[in-house]
Amino acid sequence: MDTNKINAKIYQNMIMAGTEELAANSQEVNDLNVFPIPDGDTGSNMTLTMKGGAKADISEDMGLAKASKSVANGMLLAARGNSGVILSQFFAGVAEGFANVETADVDILKEAFLQGVKRAYSSVLTPTEGTILTVAKDAANYASSKECRDTEEYFNYFIEEAKKSLERTPELLKVLKDAGVVDSGGAGFIYIIAGMIKGLTGKVVDLKLETTVAVGDEPSEELNVDMFTEDMEMEFGYCTELLIRLQKSKVNIDEFDVKEITDYLTDMGGDSIVCLKNDSIVKLHVHTMTPYMVLQHCQKYGEFLKVKVENMMLQHNEATEVRPESAAGKTTKKPRTKYAVVTVASGEGIAEAFTDFGAYVINGGQTMNPSTADFLEAFDELNAEHIFVLPNNGNIIMAANQAAGIYEKSKVYVIPTKTIGDGYGVLSMLSFDSDDPKEIEEQMNEAFTDVMTIEISKAIRDCVSGSLQIKEGDYMGILGKDILATGQTPVEAAIATLENVDLIDHYLIMIVRGKQGTREGSTQILDYVRKNFPMVEVYETDGLQDIYDYYIVLE
Repeated sequence: MDTNKINAKIYQNMIMAGTEELAANSQEVNDLNVFPIPDGDTGSNMTLTMKGGAKADISEDMGLAKASKSVANGMLLAARGNSGVILSQFFAGVAEGFANVETADVDILKEAFLQGVKRAYSSVLTPTEGTILTVAKDAANYASSKECRDTEEYFNYFIEEAKKSLERTPELLKVLKDAGVVDSGGAGFIYIIAGMIKGLTGKVVDLKLETTVAVGDEPSEELNVDMFTEDMEMEFGYCTELLIRLQKSKVNIDEFDVKEITDYLTDMGGDSIVCLKNDSIVKLHVHTMTPYMVLQHCQKYGEFLKVKVENMMLQHNEATEVRPESAAGKTTKKPRTKYAVVTVASGEGIAEAFTDFGAYVINGGQTMNPSTADFLEAFDELNAEHIFVLPNNGNIIMAANQAAGIYEKSKVYVIPTKTIGDGYGVLSMLSFDSDDPKEIEEQMNEAFTDVMTIEISKAIRDCVSGSLQIKEGDYMGILGKDILATGQTPVEAAIATLENVDLIDHYLIMIVRGKQGTREGSTQILDYVRKNFPMVEVYETDGLQDIYDYYIVLE
């Protein structure tokens, strides 16, 4: 196979092959988790991010510049988790390196990948070495320093150094060395590059890494027509997705601005509008009560390559397992308000509590990181001048920031909450009495300053953390990036952890039971606190979260 130059179709094949290789090894990447608990999601997040790029529509006559930009746009919207966002920014940088070229030889490829590294680093406020960033940087610098006959030789040098760099990550990050793992994002990145080489050359790269559980495409679902009966009325509208080929007989393709479509959809009350143009292809997503009007309007500009219209009542009723006898009225665009809050939560009890506080809840959290597009849809639905976002997970903050940077209809403020306890702290003190959104932002940031969230979960493998020798099956008390104590039961671990925390400065402790937690266990933990710290107010609630038997929130 000729590997002197990469064109649009070859690049598409490389991205698709990279996605497939990562998906096949996604669970192995997930398992490279610092804490030995089943909450690793790096492989899943990176796979879903790559799939966003792999789905990009690349035409036969499209140049590499437009093709790589289309791929990058798809990844930016699909990005989730810190590694996914960094990955999307890397490929956005690669697209910048391919700007204004129809094909890329090895010299252009070198510059494009260096640009990818540069943009990936710039996307992180404080870059940490020993991560996917380091692996990409070391590999790009090494391969670019070599005299390469063609693009295949460049990638051979690239993956050779990437593997060595990955092996060095535990030396750069003590937390990796203590856990006995390499960086998961870096490992996922190497699988992507190995797949890209296969897409370029047809050759399989021997990574000498054991493959574990393969992760394929999302399962298809049977349509359950019983979820929308003849007695119901449409309430949630239709999720409408179109792929449109602009026609020269109808528009000037080069000058066509998708604003002509988005303005119309906004005026007709459409929600969750995402519209992108690549060459003569327009990709559209909108929630509407009248999909026929969307089709009728868009056909003024071209013809449809793909049309998908789904009844969101079916999706809603299946998700909530609700079969209402009727749904009166129909959805109209929410009146514009001054302030709104978006928060992320996993667990029915936690989500319900956040909703009661007045927040819009995106279902997600550990192992279910929402994407950039998920945040954009939430912003659209809220229709507020100022939107405050509580990610409640350190691995979600970057996707929230990326969405905030893209969104233009509102001013979006990302409050860097990293735990469910942080979210509780902010929402319980929330007030929109001020006319100054910056003042509200400051109050939100102050509200969780002294909040601590302890997580109790079961170890799924042996590991070492500081002076602790952790065995598979032990229960651990985790605070931030530290494992403070262990126990044979979740209650033992919780009490041992509280013994390592100074409770004097805290006035309230909340026990949030997970699906594996018990009321008896909560009571034992509460009794310990009441006996040893009688001045501290304590209470319990059902969070119904996965993975963590208990959250212990200290305010």
